[in-house]
Amino acid sequence: MRESYVRRMNAGGYDRYDRIRRVLAEADEPLTAREILALAEECEEIDSPHRVATVLGRWAERGEVEVIADRPYRYRLAT
Repeated sequence: MRESYVRRMNAGGYDRYDRIRRVLAEADEPLTAREILALAEECEEIDSPHRVATVLGRWAERGEVEVIADRPYRYRLAT
């Protein structure tokens, strides 16, 4: 039972990753977490700008996303 729970959690993480990545890939300019949330359509895993920013911050640590430190912060895929 625990293994299936972990598998579902991982699948949800990939779905969230794909939705956010797709929004950033289609954007013509850097976006705020709030803009990304609005463009990601309805998704249970992405329920607030704070959650979007948290996910993007983790990706930035791995070099996948560039964070533009402004007010508000803006994000774009690292090239």
